[in-house]
Amino acid sequence: MKRMLLAVNAKYIHSNLAVYSLKAYAEKYGYSVCMREFTINQREDEILRELYREAPDVLAVSVYIWNVTLVRALLWDISRILPGTELWLGGPEVSFCSGDILEELPLLSGIMRGEGEETFACLCRFWEERESKGDFRGLEAVPGITWRDGEGMVRSNPDREPLDLDELPFPYQGTEDLRNRIIYYESSRGCPFSCSYCLSSVEKKMRFRSLERVFEELQFFLDRKVPQVKFVDRTFNCRRRHTLAVWEFLLEHDNGITNFHFEIGADLLDEEEIGLLARMRQGLVQLESGVQYVTPKTL
Repeated sequence: MKRMLLAVNAKYIHSNLAVYSLKAYAEKYGYSVCMREFTINQREDEILRELYREAPDVLAVSVYIWNVTLVRALLWDISRILPGTELWLGGPEVSFCSGDILEELPLLSGIMRGEGEETFACLCRFWEERESKGDFRGLEAVPGITWRDGEGMVRSNPDREPLDLDELPFPYQGTEDLRNRIIYYESSRGCPFSCSYCLSSVEKKMRFRSLERVFEELQFFLDRKVPQVKFVDRTFNCRRRHTLAVWEFLLEHDNGITNFHFEIGADLLDEEEIGLLARMRQGLVQLESGVQYVTPKTL
């Protein structure tokens, strides 16, 4: 069985951390998975031609705000040219309205909601057992999915418990061609805040990857002189000890080339952190802080 993860990025230089991570986690358990990345700037027929040549048995697509319109258009054409391909979606643009999307798009088999690594690995096991034994049962036991049963009814399973981040393999191991790409990386998941306008507030449980693992993986990027690594941690500096340790590591191991981008809460910065940043090479670190509010009471 050929399983494919599909990403449609905003630009060629971008990478899709989700599909890299799902692939690495599934392969950790022995499930072979192929992966393709396209961009929203490519012609639809070009993407369809490549998918037709690959002819996967299962295609799982990562959906975000920048590609949802294109993905919806592609799905209908994929279902026509590859009628035997089972179609699944995942990502923030489909996780919170999965039932409505399945009702709207009968060509879909299911949607992975929220954190997808363990969910996708469980689906890989289900697909293998279905192929080898002809047993179509088992999706009822997979947390974190909304799916269509054999009678066409849409069913929604309970949410999946969040993973320990140290259980996740490094997603870029074996990927050598990183010199001209922006690489996305995470050292934590979840957000400690409850801002009503932000999807990050939905996931309450904060988890951190161990610093030992983080240092090892950052060195991987430094050794390969990756131009930019963007941390996708929702509020990178929400745990002071973690922040200082990572920034100290980057200061001590700077290769003179790689830039590291962080999303922070500017109001959380203290004098020690500012002093540490001031010692860094210009361009080593780039900070992004959304100014959604300036009222002290709100902060």
